[in-house]
Amino acid sequence: MAVAFPPLVMALSKVQRLYDACDIVFASPAAAPTLGEIGWLQQILDGVEAADVGIDDGEKPPTSTSPSSSDDELSPKSGRLLPARAFTRITYVHIHQCDYFSIGVFCFPAGATLPLHDHPEMVVLSKLLYGSVRVRSYDWVAAPPCSASRKCGLARVVAADEVRRAPCEASVLFPRSGGNLHAFTAVTPCAILDVLTPPYSEEHGRPSTYFNDVPIPSLSDFAFLEETDLPEDFSVAGAPYLGPELTVDMDDDDDDYDDYSE
Repeated sequence: MAVAFPPLVMALSKVQRLYDACDIVFASPAAAPTLGEIGWLQQILDGVEAADVGIDDGEKPPTSTSPSSSDDELSPKSGRLLPARAFTRITYVHIHQCDYFSIGVFCFPAGATLPLHDHPEMVVLSKLLYGSVRVRSYDWVAAPPCSASRKCGLARVVAADEVRRAPCEASVLFPRSGGNLHAFTAVTPCAILDVLTPPYSEEHGRPSTYFNDVPIPSLSDFAFLEETDLPEDFSVAGAPYLGPELTVDMDDDDDDYDDYSE
């Protein structure tokens, strides 16, 4: 059953509400989140817009460059936004990461592609903040053996060539369903807010692995996936988070995270 915030908490910034909800739902890593809790998080994500995480989607004129003191908690901490038009390559805005979950935004220029990759034993919630993106996704028919030096196997097509346009509902993928392996290509400039639980971790056996997909002509709903190296010319830049100040649990300080910037 979904948990409801009291009125005082509802007055917080949207990103603070998202963090607080994640902290509640994912506080016990031994217990998988329930479908009700996942639905609650999706509802919170559905209410988040680009400006709530410090990004200007380029579609709405700014109301003010100097937020009033009464709006300080809810406004970008610098009084400015990262402009969507400034993202000339895929850029990651890190908001928070701890042992249990991570929150961040991938910003894409038109035409940029995030290659096909997996989310091992992870639940991922995503919200398209602005723009449109083409999605290709799969689920393993049977998980590749852990002993294999390179992962490969048969996968079921979840989304063959699906275009998502903002505004749209937040999506969720699970370890074995919902399109755990996916690739994104920006049709227009776009941004995707991601919540991952647990986050990627080489140390804990959750690396990000990339794949090539080979169609099977006689089985249109399936493809053969084989692990591949990340293209040498692929990189993700890093950008600072300029959204409202985030108050985190004292026992939940930001851990080190992969720095995507060169």
